[in-house]
Amino acid sequence: MKHSVKRVAAIHDLSGFGRASLTAIIPILSSMGVQVCPLPTAILSNHTGGFDTFSFVDFTDYMQDYIDHWKELNIDFDCIYSGFLGSERQIEIVSGFIDDFGTEDNMVVIDPVLGDNGNLYSTMDQGLVEGMKRLVTKADIITPNFTEVSLLLGEEYKQTTTDEEIKEWVKRLSDMGPDIIVVTSVPDKEKDKDSNVIAYDRTCNTYWKIKCRYIPTFYPGTGDAYTSVMIGSLLDGDSLPIALDKGVQFITQAIKASYGFDYPNREGVLLERVLEVLKMPVVLGGYEMI
Repeated sequence: MKHSVKRVAAIHDLSGFGRASLTAIIPILSSMGVQVCPLPTAILSNHTGGFDTFSFVDFTDYMQDYIDHWKELNIDFDCIYSGFLGSERQIEIVSGFIDDFGTEDNMVVIDPVLGDNGNLYSTMDQGLVEGMKRLVTKADIITPNFTEVSLLLGEEYKQTTTDEEIKEWVKRLSDMGPDIIVVTSVPDKEKDKDSNVIAYDRTCNTYWKIKCRYIPTFYPGTGDAYTSVMIGSLLDGDSLPIALDKGVQFITQAIKASYGFDYPNREGVLLERVLEVLKMPVVLGGYEMI
């Protein structure tokens, strides 16, 4: 069915405070003219990045009833976008969701949330890593960070890499099933603190690189924001390199807009100050083929 606006099923956790997961995904995609239909995996008082405590409600036991009612309503989607999953059971539920709602015409994007900076997140274990390896086989696009690439491939995490090595790694990930691999936070071999987004498109056997200049700060939730901008751009008909570039430019502007304010970084970037940027013409050209 052709929708009046594009429609995305967003399978993520909902944190009441802090701009991450659904509280970042919904405003970004909505600003890009996309309807977001959230399917919560967990409900938290606040996200876990930088907070010592939080209340947590596991939504696993409610997800299937929620999905079954969507089936009764005969809802369909232009994109299925999966992120944080809290258990192996949730991985199987999402796998079934993709079976039920995935079509030849829609796009399945999986962000395999597992860890960062060379380590698993505190809520993850090896069972979830193995489950995620199965789940990504059903994706059209996956968006791991550099740590998650090493976990999915069973490789030792490295502080640096070369273009040739990361090209070989993303090709191996694509061989698992996804047509497009987008890797964030890839160390830049030439500049210690800079990083790159590296992407591989199997359909045309093309590798892309977008440089990300180092800004001396960190905000949780930027990965969710980046993937959301990329999805919105692709749904709007942009090519892959343009979508990648838009994501990098938006996150860079969001960080720069937030960096000058004195507030706790754990609250995330000040999305409210930069959402209008998504409606403005973007100066492109930051991507290159490798």
